[in-house]
Amino acid sequence: MTHLTFLGGVGTVTGSKYLLEANGRRLLVDCGLFQGFKQLRLRNWEPLPVKPETIDDVILTHAHLDHSGYIPLLVRNGFAGRVLCTDATRDLCGILWPDAGHLQEQDAAFANRHGFSKHHPALPLYTEADAKTALPHLTAVDYGREHDLGSKLTLRFDYAGHILGAAMATIAVDGRTILFSGDLGRQDDPVMRPPMPLKPVDYLVVESTYGNRQHVAADPEALLAEVITRTAARGGSVLIPAFAVGRSQTLLYHLQRLKAAQRIPNMPIFLDSPMAIDAGEIFRQHRRDHRLSEAECRQVCGVARQTRTVEESKAIDNTTMPSIILSASGMATGGRVLHHLKIFAPESRNTILFAGFQAPGTRGAAMVAGAPQVKIHGGYVPIRAEVVNFDMLSAHADADGIIAWLRGCVTPPRMTFITHGEPDAADALRHRVEEELRWPCRVPAYRDEAELD
Repeated sequence: MTHLTFLGGVGTVTGSKYLLEANGRRLLVDCGLFQGFKQLRLRNWEPLPVKPETIDDVILTHAHLDHSGYIPLLVRNGFAGRVLCTDATRDLCGILWPDAGHLQEQDAAFANRHGFSKHHPALPLYTEADAKTALPHLTAVDYGREHDLGSKLTLRFDYAGHILGAAMATIAVDGRTILFSGDLGRQDDPVMRPPMPLKPVDYLVVESTYGNRQHVAADPEALLAEVITRTAARGGSVLIPAFAVGRSQTLLYHLQRLKAAQRIPNMPIFLDSPMAIDAGEIFRQHRRDHRLSEAECRQVCGVARQTRTVEESKAIDNTTMPSIILSASGMATGGRVLHHLKIFAPESRNTILFAGFQAPGTRGAAMVAGAPQVKIHGGYVPIRAEVVNFDMLSAHADADGIIAWLRGCVTPPRMTFITHGEPDAADALRHRVEEELRWPCRVPAYRDEAELD
């Protein structure tokens, strides 16, 4: 008997965790952090519903923290198995996890110094040392090859697009196949390779981040040029909260092309994220995962001034001339971008440019929705800057893209589980799958269970 339990990534776009039990083996597919609303974030502090020491392996679809960021805590609490992933995902986790631990330590220390935390003392969820202890568990698996998981279970990774190293995971057990899509990329992504076509499987777990939306059919470079030009004309700067892995590289690609074509003013571009800088080097090392040549990689990585130190980061806030600043995190949930927001958001001449989906409960979602102020480091910051969001820069397939990917499968799965979406997005995709494809499907809730016979 094969048993599937949904421990995250349901009713929300964060915290992805799917427990698969078969032939005496326990596999956790993805192991991410909950983000957004406080009631979701509190789950990170609760004991996992399954004891970490009883999990045999973790199957990791990609490096983003909403899929991987709980693993250091899983290891600290007793997990001793392997974390199976692609080689690029392994390399990216090598910078993402320690950075996440370091930021949590910094945030806790900052809260304790300024006394704005409700907890005394404020503590990090895990530390940089915890993250580094977890790294040896990462075990690279090649795309397209069957990998033995023991007890007559096998794993195969296939390209999912989305970001460097992202994979969809197919697990075979007793003649049945279960495919976990992870996050699906776009067919027309200018940087990443497209997801592999969907092959017939018995059970499918598919994401629905954009299950109720289509990306705007617009040229992102034309819109970027327009926003940057009008902001510079009023003497302002453009602050772009951007995920260090994936979105930063895509934005730099577009900015390099705009600058080379002289379609934007000659203004400094700052990449203020040590992790994004390191991710750019990893991007160059894994060229089989994306569309760019070596020369294009050099150009993209060289378009911005890279700021690693805290002193360099602080100096950006004192720059009087218009500039473009890329800084993590992409939903303004933490990191250096918060310090920049405190400086740039109160000034109407500036622009805050978001570049993709903003999970409910995040500062990014609040600002995109028109919030007049957001809380940062215990105080409220007024939002007088222009705020825009370019959904078309998202690395996720939209609703039509997901349906097109599903439609490529000639035989419908016995059941399709729609996950990793807000409730309205997941239900909208369910409706389309049932009506357009005539497939049986289900939107599971937190801690729901399913028997895969």
